[in-house]
Amino acid sequence: MSFRRLWSTPKAMGDVNMVTEELKNLYYKRLLPVEKYYSFHHFHSPSYEDADFDNKPMVLVMGQYSTGKTTFIRYLIEQDFLGSRVGPEPTTDCFTALMYGEVEGIIPGNALTMDPKKPFRNLDPFGNSFLNRFQCVQMPNRILESMSIIDTPGILTAAKRKLSRGYDFAAVLRWFAERVDRIILLFDAHKMEFSDELTRAFGALCGYEDKLRVVLNKADRVDSQHLMRVYGALMWSLGKVFRTPEILRVYIGSFWSEPRQMCDHYQLIELEEEDLLADIRNLPRNAAVRKLNDLVKRARLVRAHAHIISYLKQEMPTIFCRESKKHNLIYQLPVIFNKIQQQHHVPAGDFPDCTKMQENLLGQDFSKFKKLKPSLMASLDKLLSTDIAKLVPYIQQQEQRKRSLHGVLDGEFLRTFKPEHYRRDPFKEPPIDEGSELDFDEWVVEKYKPKYDEIFYNLSPTEGKLSGTKVKEWMTKTLLPNSVLAHIWRLSDVDGDGMLDDEEFALAVHLIEEKVEGHWLPRELPPHLVPPSKRLSEASDVSV
Repeated sequence: MSFRRLWSTPKAMGDVNMVTEELKNLYYKRLLPVEKYYSFHHFHSPSYEDADFDNKPMVLVMGQYSTGKTTFIRYLIEQDFLGSRVGPEPTTDCFTALMYGEVEGIIPGNALTMDPKKPFRNLDPFGNSFLNRFQCVQMPNRILESMSIIDTPGILTAAKRKLSRGYDFAAVLRWFAERVDRIILLFDAHKMEFSDELTRAFGALCGYEDKLRVVLNKADRVDSQHLMRVYGALMWSLGKVFRTPEILRVYIGSFWSEPRQMCDHYQLIELEEEDLLADIRNLPRNAAVRKLNDLVKRARLVRAHAHIISYLKQEMPTIFCRESKKHNLIYQLPVIFNKIQQQHHVPAGDFPDCTKMQENLLGQDFSKFKKLKPSLMASLDKLLSTDIAKLVPYIQQQEQRKRSLHGVLDGEFLRTFKPEHYRRDPFKEPPIDEGSELDFDEWVVEKYKPKYDEIFYNLSPTEGKLSGTKVKEWMTKTLLPNSVLAHIWRLSDVDGDGMLDDEEFALAVHLIEEKVEGHWLPRELPPHLVPPSKRLSEASDVSV
């Protein structure tokens, strides 16, 4: 039996690839012609390319400087990367894309935008001021085989707001926000300053709140009372910026390589951390859903844009007073939006930001605008009403198959040999069946040990024991936090010899199983979990 975890089974990956290819075909066949006809790219985002559909899921990590962005990325990929530095002051002004590559190296921004296999070709319009501060770090890392991570420069505080970056920082963030699968926004539990640049960055994320995950980092370095106050202040501040009916999820964590400090909310941090990591681990599986969702959002925006352009064209005079009429139409754009909603039944949420649309229209020649073309609009309506609906069953099949996947990286493989769940905390005492007496001499791991032994002997023990190196290599595939794995090792290495025999290894697998199921680990190993052979040695020590 092989216990190496793949992100998806071949059949599931086939479904993902099929959906991705079909989305690509639908975009080129139905949506792109409408975008070109109504000059959508002059007002909004550039057109999609093959790499935007084929690329691995991306995670955008952002926050003010010294909130732990680089350290958070190190925590995810479990290693350093070229050009990374950590410090209390801004240590980089670069956007860094971490991607998988057999050979470790750095690709500069200008060269990166020339690569058709990378999803960054449309960053050219931001110019050399940005591209000189953009790079790709390729490295052979198992996490990066399934996703890419974008590290961003630290957002400047009010004290440094006079410094100029030389490019439109908020516009770049919005470009990435449109294309990534998840946005991780980090805050420091020690400071809660909302600068002007941070507020502008929030504005760039508006419309993509579904991708946003907020992390209150370094939470183990403050007491519970201070954490409660900071958490409340953060929620209040976010509520003022993101005016949505749904409350943003804020994770409490401590993502760095140093041992976590023991505090009153230690267990809360562990649970929050596991929730966030599970959310990130599921991104490769949900990639097809995200691409479909983004394509639908884009198609709705294109439809609203086409109606706006055609209305402006229709209202323009043929010869006289063109310029004054143009400015009058721009001024009345909010009213025009309402008219289009009523006449064509376009939902209000599909329209672009009115202020930004007015700014973009100032430099446009309305005489070159196009009127509604029925064939194009019919094709677009078919995309939204019929074509997308045909792909939904494949997405649902993928979701059903996802529940039956077995593997280490998301804990699912543990269920291939998962004992029945205890109704009590399994680390306190074994379950008691009604009408039976509790046997404290029984080792609760014993009846599942044959299945654990199969893993043990597949790892090729030497003289009946596995070295710490072999066990670590296997345990790290579970993607549990290193601090959790270290605690499991300390509990399992009962005799403290730096190696695990078959009983100690079975105990380690049992603890990993229960941790994946959401149970808390004990501080000390309870008697019913101590391996029988170790109980004998302890008893002999006592007798001596």
